[in-house]
Amino acid sequence: MMIDDNRKAIDVQGLVVEYHNGKRAVDSISFQVSYGECVGFIGVNGAGKSSTIKTMLGFHFPTQGSVRVLGLDPGNAESRKRVGYLPEVAVYYPFLKAREILELYGGLQGLDKTELRKRIPPLLEELGLGGCEETLVREFSKGMQQRLGIAQAIIAQPELMIFDELTSGLDPLGRHELHQVLLRHKSQGKTLFFSSHDLGDVEHLCDRIIMIHQGKIIHQATIAELLQPLSEFVIVFELPPNTSLPDSVINKNPTMDSLVPGRFTVKTRKAEDFAQTIQCLSGINARLIETGNRTTSLEDEFIRLVHLNEKHKQEEAEQ
Repeated sequence: MMIDDNRKAIDVQGLVVEYHNGKRAVDSISFQVSYGECVGFIGVNGAGKSSTIKTMLGFHFPTQGSVRVLGLDPGNAESRKRVGYLPEVAVYYPFLKAREILELYGGLQGLDKTELRKRIPPLLEELGLGGCEETLVREFSKGMQQRLGIAQAIIAQPELMIFDELTSGLDPLGRHELHQVLLRHKSQGKTLFFSSHDLGDVEHLCDRIIMIHQGKIIHQATIAELLQPLSEFVIVFELPPNTSLPDSVINKNPTMDSLVPGRFTVKTRKAEDFAQTIQCLSGINARLIETGNRTTSLEDEFIRLVHLNEKHKQEEAEQ
C-alpha cells in the first residue's frame, strides 16, 4: 500500500480518556509521530501512557478528541494488519509452543504457514530464543516471555510497532539484543513508538521523546535537544596577583562565579569555548585547580521536569 508522506503514522489531537469512575487518565493531549520516526513515550506509573496507547489501538474509546493511526481510525482492520503491538502485560496460552504462538499471531496478520516457517527460526534466534521453537510457553521465564511478545509484535514486519513497557523483565543482555533488533527495523524505515521505564532505551533508540505526567504532556524534545543541556565543561582557576580577567574569557563564559576572592568557576556547554578558555588562562599564567566534564543523567533530568511541573501546578492552584 502506498504511503502518503503528508500524513503522520500517529496523529493524536485533543485526546481525553476518562473511565467509568470519572477518573481522567488522559487530559487533552496532542502529538504526532512521523513515518520512520522512533519516539519514546515516558512518564511515571499512572501518568497515562497505557491509556493513550490502548486508545491508539482501539481498545478504549476517546472521551474527546481524535486519534488516527496510519491515516485510519483506531482498531480499523486494515491498520491492525500494519501495526505490531506488545501490551504492558502479555499473557499467552501456556499449553502452546513458541512456534505455535507465532504461527497464531502471524496468521492473524495474514501470513501463510510457508512464510511463517521461514521467519520464525531466525526471528527467535535474533531475540535470544534460538532452539526454543518447540518449548511450551509455560516453561518460559518472564524475560523469555517478553522476548516472545516482541517476536509476535514484529513477526509480520509491520510498518508501525507499538510497545507498552518495551524491556520489562529483560536483563542487560536481553535489552542490548533487543536494541539491535529494533535499530535494524528503524534503519529499514519502520516507525517505532514505545513506553519504557528504562531511560537507557530512550537514549539508545529514540529520535524524540514525549513526556507525560498526570495525563498531560509536559515536555517534548529530540534526544539531541534533551541531552545537550545535561553536559557541561567546568574550569576552576585562580588568577595571579594584580591580574585581570581577559575580556575573551568573560565574553565566552557568561556563567562564571567567584565565591572566593581571586578564585573563579567557569561553566560552558561548548567544547570549543572550553578549549579556548583553557588556552587563554594558560597565557596569563592562571593556576588551574580543576577541569572536567560534568553530566546530569537523563533520569535526573526526568525527575527534575516532573517536580518542576508539580511545582507549577501547585503555584497555579494557590493563585
